[in-house]
Amino acid sequence: MSISVTPQKQISQLERVGAHSHIKGIGLDENLEAKQSNEGMVGQLKARRAIGVILRMIQAGKIAGRAILMSGPPSTGKTAIAMGLAQSLGNDTPFVSISASEVFSLEVSKTEALLQALRKSIGVRIKEDTEIIEGEVVEIQIDRSITGGNKQGKLTIRTTDMETVYDLGNKMIDSLTKEKVLAGDVISIDKSTGRITKLGRSFTRARDYDAMGADTRFVQCPQGELQKRKEVVHTVSLHDIDVINSRTQGFLALFAGDTGEIKQEVREQINTKVAEWREEGKAEICPGVLFIDEVHMLDIESFSFLNRALEDELAPIVIMASNRGVTRIRGTNYKAPHGIPLDLLDRMLIVSTQPYTNEEVQEILRIRCQEEDIDMEDTALKRLSDIAQETSLRYALLLISTSNEVALKRKSAVVQVQDIERVYNLFLDQKRSVQFLEEFEKDYIDESGWTDKNTDVDMGGN
Repeated sequence: MSISVTPQKQISQLERVGAHSHIKGIGLDENLEAKQSNEGMVGQLKARRAIGVILRMIQAGKIAGRAILMSGPPSTGKTAIAMGLAQSLGNDTPFVSISASEVFSLEVSKTEALLQALRKSIGVRIKEDTEIIEGEVVEIQIDRSITGGNKQGKLTIRTTDMETVYDLGNKMIDSLTKEKVLAGDVISIDKSTGRITKLGRSFTRARDYDAMGADTRFVQCPQGELQKRKEVVHTVSLHDIDVINSRTQGFLALFAGDTGEIKQEVREQINTKVAEWREEGKAEICPGVLFIDEVHMLDIESFSFLNRALEDELAPIVIMASNRGVTRIRGTNYKAPHGIPLDLLDRMLIVSTQPYTNEEVQEILRIRCQEEDIDMEDTALKRLSDIAQETSLRYALLLISTSNEVALKRKSAVVQVQDIERVYNLFLDQKRSVQFLEEFEKDYIDESGWTDKNTDVDMGGN
């Protein structure tokens, strides 16, 4: 008898490591003092302290409609600090990140694209009172008819103070079955919708089974009355409300992606309704953060719109980043610092970042090696930091994964200096690329067209 063995595919988890996936926060202590290396952030102590002050004001709800500019040379951590701010704010405060060039690539107008980004950055916390039944399941009895059409049952549920039996209909039985509710589970039932939520397993049933799943959560049995009123808070952005009220398909339009132009009348009605909710205590505004990277790419019309939008009552905090010095304002022939008009620049809080020291660069490279799960010798790390000082930090970061591939090819689990040198010679940096262009300039096509040296035939299209 022959036995056929089916070959099994090995399924490996796909891991993507982003440019700032190692950033976990701004790296400040409770006194807003920046640590040299904490939460993935290294150096830039002054800039991080400044953003820490902004963070506290955002969390306290004391700041909105302000503009902050982060200026500094390339590879000095401007975007990293913004990402750290997003991590520190958490999920309750909206944080929207865009690149200035996105404004020109969308199908809507520039001002509409900016306005949508601004309204995505403003959260509305809507409060709703609902009646719930919350307790520990003592027993579930389900009686099915012979035909299987009719189902009846009883649910015994208790708190530390009382116990009640509820009759179950088809809908509730299906919900309990779907959620896999068992005796000993602590559940919550929304009376208005019939929605069942498993809160966890009661501590009194902790010893029922020898083996429990790793995700099993044990909670205390609820106290007091079984039926109680509970305040439920939903957080949505103003843009979400705009889309829901401007499309026939309602909230499903949020998943379509293409929202298109939204009429100003719709937004005005929504602003009026949200203002009424605020007065009635049903909702509160949560101004978030809009981060615009490479802000010098915006033109004069966009800057004028932002200048006016920041004065609106419903305005988020706008953080912009630029690595330009005195440069031309796009759409004009005038020059200004950072490529931003002076009237907008005058109303900004400006945070500057400084070039990293050799020790800070080495620490950043070490953190990135840990994030990418790559072992590198200290001598190789030192050589890589020297390369970063000679070229740029971004170029050095790109050599980490490529040098690891070279090390694996020679069957080594640790990256050594020879691997760094190998990839350094294989891949040019910006400075060496410019030198190469200057050396072989005659062999390249330029704006005037390329002329063959042997035949003197113009190949430039003329």
